[in-house]
Amino acid sequence: MSPDPRAARRCHNMLNSLHSTLYFSPDLGAELAKVGVEDRSAAYFAARSAAMGAVGAGTVTSTFYNFKHELVAKHVPAVWRTASPETVLAARARAVDTTLRRLLGEEALASPEMAEAATLALRAAEACTRHARPLYAALADLPVPEEPHLAYWHATALLREHRGDGHLAALVAAELDPVEALVSHVATGKGMAPKWLLATRGWTPDEFDQGAERLRARGVLTQDEELTLTEEGAELRRAVEARTDALDRAPYEHLGDEGVARLTELGTVFAGAALGNGAFPADLIGKTA
Repeated sequence: MSPDPRAARRCHNMLNSLHSTLYFSPDLGAELAKVGVEDRSAAYFAARSAAMGAVGAGTVTSTFYNFKHELVAKHVPAVWRTASPETVLAARARAVDTTLRRLLGEEALASPEMAEAATLALRAAEACTRHARPLYAALADLPVPEEPHLAYWHATALLREHRGDGHLAALVAAELDPVEALVSHVATGKGMAPKWLLATRGWTPDEFDQGAERLRARGVLTQDEELTLTEEGAELRRAVEARTDALDRAPYEHLGDEGVARLTELGTVFAGAALGNGAFPADLIGKTA
């Protein structure tokens, strides 16, 4: 039997929480600055897309989905003239190592639990599929690091992008464009706060508000100025997540109920430690912050 979709989603959420610490870590910016990539947005685009090679802005916009193309094009492909994808991947690996050592501590990195988590996460990733999943497929071509904590982070990247590629298909099927996807996620109360989206995704406040108006006209948001989902809107977001779960079923089915439960347990400990050590801004999630 397949694991409960909610159990699989909880497991993914714990893995993704630790994975995402890299993109808020000062260590990523520091390592990329050493190889000449000093702009924060350029560093993010390069670090996340480098496994695909020296791709152009169109590929990054397509695979990242909710970033404004003009922001991407400001930095890609120019960033590859500063640092090759291979150089960026090496810098990213150093940043992952430094970040995990700082957030989790040497004892956790050397623990049997870390090695177990890496083994379980990599086992789950064995069932991921490459077709129509460009970010996952690119990462799957990279070698698995030998050190357990780096192998664990690599596995979280595989599982994150596998689910993410499927999530984009669900958003397209739901007819949510990039801004509408962001706004409707904010309205669930579980998404990144608008100030962080506007600071990182390239959209203007007017474009964000226009996306909200389109959702109001569609009946997804209520007619007041608050970002509140209607019943129809809440069902739309539930359907998106359910479809994402269905497209991401294979890794957790492969791992099995006991494996999923154990990986969630281990992942919760590591993600909790990272959170407790300030991995994310306090105002990252919310509707109005």
